[in-house]
Amino acid sequence: MAFALHQLSAQEQWDWIRRGDTTSLELTRHYLERIDRLDPALGAYARVDRAPALERAAAVDAAGQGPAPLSGVPLAEKELVRRAGTHWGASRLVSGAIVAESDELAAATDATGAVVLGATTAPEFGLTGFTEPAGRPAARNPWDVSTGAGGSSGGAAAAVAAGLAPVAIGSDGGGSIRIPAAWCGLVGLKPSRGRVPAHGGQGGLAGLVTAGPIARTVADAAMVLDALVRPEGRVRSAGYATVPGGDAEPFLGDAVRGEGRFSIGVLDGSVWDDAVDIRVNPELLAAVARAVGALEDLGHGLDAVRLPGEDYPDFFRVLWQAGAATIPARTPEQLALLEPYTREIVERGRALPAERVVAAVQAAAAFERRAIAAFAPFDAVLTPTVAMTPRPIGWHHAGGEGADAVFDRQVQAAPFTSFVNVSGLPAVTLPVGATDDGRPAGVQLIGRPGGERALLAIGRQLERRFGWPRRHPAVFLD
Repeated sequence: MAFALHQLSAQEQWDWIRRGDTTSLELTRHYLERIDRLDPALGAYARVDRAPALERAAAVDAAGQGPAPLSGVPLAEKELVRRAGTHWGASRLVSGAIVAESDELAAATDATGAVVLGATTAPEFGLTGFTEPAGRPAARNPWDVSTGAGGSSGGAAAAVAAGLAPVAIGSDGGGSIRIPAAWCGLVGLKPSRGRVPAHGGQGGLAGLVTAGPIARTVADAAMVLDALVRPEGRVRSAGYATVPGGDAEPFLGDAVRGEGRFSIGVLDGSVWDDAVDIRVNPELLAAVARAVGALEDLGHGLDAVRLPGEDYPDFFRVLWQAGAATIPARTPEQLALLEPYTREIVERGRALPAERVVAAVQAAAAFERRAIAAFAPFDAVLTPTVAMTPRPIGWHHAGGEGADAVFDRQVQAAPFTSFVNVSGLPAVTLPVGATDDGRPAGVQLIGRPGGERALLAIGRQLERRFGWPRRHPAVFLD
């Protein structure tokens, strides 16, 4: 095929705009055309903001790029973000409601100068690790449209993998950036708790959910992280005492240079092993072995590590249900609008005694301390990102069982992600290989508190070794 604009990285797009080799308007029109042509088969977008995107792109071209870190670069955001003047959410409960005021993450995204193409598909209230909302198209995996893109940032990952956006901002409360990024062959970064001022985790129960980038390259992920931390081109205070400090320099430098030798742990087992039947696909274990071999060749020190988590399954289930209890469905009529899985989780969360919720929060805090202590000898800890290859559409609900069965299937598919949210640690998934049938096979690196720099440096080293930015699903080349 002839060279196309969407083949450029986000960094290259920003630079081409600066040099005058393209314009923000030309890029925006290019992506809107691709969305119109290709997205009906993928379900990546829940809403396309055509007129606002074209208007914003034209304004950037007229005014010049300025200091905003993503100025003029197209970008996709998750439909759970509240943006003034648009329909919000992924639920019949809020269907048709128009948002009166943008939330903090939407405002921060605008401050980066990016051109928001639209909102990517998410499951109802972001509660699942798959993106198959009732009554709407599922987010399908561009590598095999019979399978799902993962969740809850499934639409975002599908959009980036298919070349319907150069980068996306997702959110991650139990793996919701890393699972879809791994299944779609992308780099997905969950920052440290408190790292992203607009959506760093402190506002939710146990601090699980934070925003972060989904991208094709490590440098693009770092570029978006920098923009979220410095949306106006300068470090922005989040007003939280737990924000990691000492990061006046942009993260992009670490991702570009890819320098350093590090101590790396290789995780043995998962925190769910005693509660759920966890079987890691041998081809995904082979991806971990491939990464281990490359890291040894690069001169890093590696050693095994195990994470004690005997009480983890019990307290995490409580936290997940308690968090869902805040969903704004109060009357029987409102509850009836929710999908069955959501409704069951909400009702269970509201039935929990207060002392049990408090005990779960305390157990999570104790687990966080244990995890940080266990990982303290290492700059990063390596795990599979997921335990299964992308699941067929409908697999999570197969058999029509209740919420427990659906939850357990999610854990079986991705047992290595949620404990990172509980611990508040940064983590990145990297597409280091492929299965025999060509599906992406990723690994996860987990960092120390505030340790994104080491993850980006190691990620860049592996990117040089394995060259994943050159691998694309066929739809990317259309």
